Amino acid sequence: MNIEQIMEDLVHHNVLHSVAIPAKRLSGGTVSKLYFIERTDGNPYVIKINEPQVVKSESIYLNYYQSSHLLPKLIFLEPSNTYLVYSFITGSTDYPNENKREILQTLIHGLVNDYKQVSTQQGWGWADQPSKSWRDFLEDERSAKSIMIGVHLADEDHELVCNLVQNMEEEQEAFLLHGDCGVHNFIFEDGQLKGVIDPAPVIGDPLYDVIYAFCSSPDDLTIETFHSILDQIRFKGEASVSTIYEKVLIGLYLRIGTAIKHHPSDLDSYLVSWQYWRNIVLQCRNEGGLDL
Repeated sequence: MNIEQIMEDLVHHNVLHSVAIPAKRLSGGTVSKLYFIERTDGNPYVIKINEPQVVKSESIYLNYYQSSHLLPKLIFLEPSNTYLVYSFITGSTDYPNENKREILQTLIHGLVNDYKQVSTQQGWGWADQPSKSWRDFLEDERSAKSIMIGVHLADEDHELVCNLVQNMEEEQEAFLLHGDCGVHNFIFEDGQLKGVIDPAPVIGDPLYDVIYAFCSSPDDLTIETFHSILDQIRFKGEASVSTIYEKVLIGLYLRIGTAIKHHPSDLDSYLVSWQYWRNIVLQCRNEGGLDL
């Protein structure tokens, strides 16, 4: 279905009043096609076209958290999941490279702390391609990233993360997560977080989204910054501090793999942070762990 057919379809479904409203192609979609509709009533829309399972899972996430002021509002879902329409959030996707603590705190209070539990009957991990367990999902992610990282980390580093994933306790409660909750999917205005777009829904541990966001830019990856947000997260369960640090190290490892592929200029900074967090995890292990 091309954009002209979609516009006619939206008029038929009373989403638009006329096909005369121009649709402008937006950049940024790696797989999806995005179009911007500047409506005369001052409420612009975005049309997103993608594979049906991707469109469906994104619509479920937006519906699930429709009360969040950080997420776009789902306006229309094409019945066969060919495309969806949601409200346009004004601002910029340019990360301000400052105020990381405030940005993460806004994310936690405006979205993550409102996450809801979901059934794991269909599995864990990617909502459109679930795994049998949370550990299986992380292991698949670790395995894929280890190939990308290769010699950028030592063999013992790869082995450390492999052991952390294999030995982690299975999660008992699952939540519907954004799944791609990084600064590349944040909308900013005046240096503040205004919106979160492009979910790739995941069923799992809410800390995954928080750590993903924390690691999604190479700046300010300190234990002090992490603790400034950790105390504000509702969903920490009974996990010890040392266990949470291990989750940070796993998240950082996954991010290094992504950086090598998409943001190679960030690699050196991430490798410095890797040594920093690796030392923290090993120190906690030597001291027998810490409790919250």
